[in-house]
Order: sequence, then C-alpha cells, then structure tokens
Amino acid sequence: MSGVGGLETSLVIANSGIDNIAANFAVMSQNVANAGTTGYAAETQNQQSLTSGGVGMGVANGAVTVYVNQQLQANIWTQNGDVSALQETQTVLQPVNSALGTPGQGGNLSSLLGNLQNAFSTLLGTPDSATLQQSVVSDAQSFASGINALSNAYTSAGQTAQNNIVASVGQLNTSLTQIGTLNTEIVSGLAQGHSVADLQNQRNAAMQTVSQLVGAQAIPQANGSILVATKNGLVLPTGPGAALTTSNATIEPGSTYPGTIPGIMMGGVDVTNQITSGSIGADIQLRDTTIPTYQAELDEFAQNTASRFQAQGLTLFTNGSGTVPTSTAAPVQSGYIGFAAQIQVNPAVVANPSLVTNGTNPITPTATGASAFTPNPATGPSGFTTLISRVLNYTFGAEVRSGVAQQPSNVTALGASGILSAPFSAPATITDFAATLISAQSSDIATTSTNLTDAQAMQSSLQSSFKSASGVNIDTEMANMVQLQNAYEANARIMATVQSMWSTLNSDLMYA
Repeated sequence: MSGVGGLETSLVIANSGIDNIAANFAVMSQNVANAGTTGYAAETQNQQSLTSGGVGMGVANGAVTVYVNQQLQANIWTQNGDVSALQETQTVLQPVNSALGTPGQGGNLSSLLGNLQNAFSTLLGTPDSATLQQSVVSDAQSFASGINALSNAYTSAGQTAQNNIVASVGQLNTSLTQIGTLNTEIVSGLAQGHSVADLQNQRNAAMQTVSQLVGAQAIPQANGSILVATKNGLVLPTGPGAALTTSNATIEPGSTYPGTIPGIMMGGVDVTNQITSGSIGADIQLRDTTIPTYQAELDEFAQNTASRFQAQGLTLFTNGSGTVPTSTAAPVQSGYIGFAAQIQVNPAVVANPSLVTNGTNPITPTATGASAFTPNPATGPSGFTTLISRVLNYTFGAEVRSGVAQQPSNVTALGASGILSAPFSAPATITDFAATLISAQSSDIATTSTNLTDAQAMQSSLQSSFKSASGVNIDTEMANMVQLQNAYEANARIMATVQSMWSTLNSDLMYA
C-alpha cells in the first residue's frame, strides 16, 4: 500500500502546484490589465512550501501583496496637486488671455486707446468736422466696449472657478468616502489574515483623484488604514457621513470671500484657506485673488481714463448713471468697484458728437488739478481747438497741466476688500497703464503655461521612477508566464502519470 500512498502524495503535490499556478495567473492577468493605470503597483502572489516529516508536500497559496515605494508615491501625489493646479489655472484663464489680445493687432486696450488718441489728433486739424467728431465717438465706443468685454471675461472666469469648486468638492467627497470604506475593509482583512493588495491599489487610485483635487497626502496608520491630509495639515474626513460642504454663488466684480462668496466648510468650520493645492486650491486662488486683482486693475484704468478726460473739460466716459464714479472712503476703489463693466460713452456726447470739440463741463483750477477751461458755446468759434489740445497734451499725458503731475493711479489697497495689489508701479499715463496692464496679466498667464510644462515633466519623471520601482513590468510578467506555463505542463504530466499508474494498479489488483 506504500505505493498507493506515494501516488496520493504525488497527486496532492501536483494538484497544489496547479492551484498555485492558477492563482499566479490570476494575479499576472490583473497586473497586465493595469500596466497602463497610473499609480498601480504590481501585485505578487506569495506561496509557502509544505513539508511533512521533512518530505515536500507541495505549496500553499499565501497572501497577495503589493510593494509601494512610499516616498515616490508621496512625491507623485504632491506633484499631482501642483500639475492639476496649474492645469486648472491655465484652463480658467484661457478666455481672459484671449480677451486681453495681442498688442498691435487691434483688439486690445492699447490699440483701442491708440485709435481714440489718433482720432483726436485727426480732429485737431479740422475741429468742426462732423464726420471726424463722429469718428472720435465711434472709437470711444469701441474702446469702452473693449473694457466691458475684458471685465466680462474676468467675471466669467471667476464664475467658472466658483462652479468648479462646487463640483470638485462633490468629487472630493466621493473619493474620501471611498477611501473610508476601503480603510475599513483593509483593516478587517489584515486582522483576518486576508490579502488586501487589491483593496490597497483601489485606495491608491482614490488617493490619485484626491491628490489632483487638493494635493493631499496619505498618512499610514498602524492598523493599515490611512489619514488624508492637505499640505497645510488639515485632516480630511473619510468616515461615514463626513463631508466637506459649500454652495453655489453668483460671481460679480464686487464679490468677495469672505463676504458674499460662501466658504468650504468641514464640521461647521471654514477650511477654505487651508486648501491651497490641487485644482480646488487653484480655483480658490483664481476666484478670490487672481481674478479680483485683474478686475481691480481694470477698474482703476477705466476710472483713471474717465476722470482724466473729465478733468480737462470733456466727460467722455461715464457709468450707467451718466457720472464718473469716485471714492471718498476706504478702500480706495469703494466707489467704482466694477466700473469697467459699466463704462460707456457719455449719452450726451453720443447724442451730440460736437461736444468732443466744444467740451462738456467747465474746469475751475486747483493747485493740483487742471487749468481753467470753459466749454465753447454754441455761438463760439467753429475752429475751437482748446479742448482737443488739452485732451492730447494732458488727458493722454503725464501732467494734468504744465508742471503739475497727474494724480498717481492706485496700485495697492485695491478691490472691494482693499487687500489686493497690482504687481507693478503706478503708470504715469493712461497709455502706459493700458500697456502695463496687458503685459502684466498676459505675462502672469504665460508664466502659468511655462510652469505647467516644467511641472508635467517632473510628474512624468516621478511616474516613470515609480513604475520602475513598484509598477508592472510587462517583460517580467511575460517571463513569469513562460515559467508558469512550463510548471503547469510539468504538474500536468505528473497528474497524467499518476492517473495512468492508478489505472495500472487497479487493473493488477482486479486480477491478483
């Protein structure tokens, strides 16, 4: 009967080998299927040799494990946040970049203002020409429309950022809840000695999404779970029912956070300023700082332009009420927040274009203001050029009158909250202001694109390093497959041989 026992042992060993090979093939199939999945770590089917009295008894399937280079993974998640933030900034500001235009190509502020200046210069030669007067009005309208369009682009971009915040917070909650569920399953699986490699890869995939949204990191816990925290150390909720909340809002030039824009709340606490990375962090920065600063710069430019025309005796630009808004209290722009969205050519001038020659309002001289001016009356000379000369020399110049500098533009304490600052010194002329504003904002957007290219290159490098250390190597998987196929054939031959020997043994016993 010892022969029978030997056959049984051989069959057990071969059968355990087949089971182990099948388990390895299953893991290998999953690895190959996820070879292109970003952040997926290769799984390994472990096995243990079985012995009895020093005699080999086959193999037993162990737990499937996954190896992850924790430092590389942490670096990737940080880089994910940086790349996503830059991508979001570039996308949201693209319409603004288009609205800014390219200097010298006609549609930007500098070109539109230059057209208006040229129209006044032409009018100076024939001040009583109704055609040339209408040309000045038309160029002024195009200029005001250009300011309106740019202001509207800012508002639209701010609304996009706000809408994206609301949508992204919802996505973040979904991923955090998924991580919480996986944490529970992983802790339970480890406690029971089960394989949790698939669960860990699923959790890493959820963390991939979280890192893109807020640039968060995973903090491993002793029981196998993780905490999810922002760069500022804010631990995000992953438990049942826990969530970040915010709400929709309509963004206008005067909208502010905190103020008219809702914050992102966690357990009744406003955590908006603790989210500084990822696409959500970028949208917060865009909505609350970048775009309001752009708007404040444009409001300042619009108000300066309107007031410098009015200071020489021509109220060419007004708001919807027909006045040039000013501020009498802090913050410095409190009286003309959003003026760029409202600026228009004075309806009185549109109705009577001759006012661009004759003037609209008298000027009483002051120590720091323009010299005296009286509009040309209806019975006055047809060749009146005094106003046009004042506009060309002083409205477009660095002086309000000979020897007296223009009041400097505000470049600090800007916006509805008075906490914003332009990244440039006060331009001396409105022409300089237009050019400086376009240059600064265009440069800001261009820098984002440059930084994104660099950040993506770093991200690709980190992902490549991670894949080499922890990812799926197709060549290795294929080599293992060949080995498993050979092992399968060997075990199959053993089983076939045992089956044949069993048949022979049974036959001999029948005729013994």
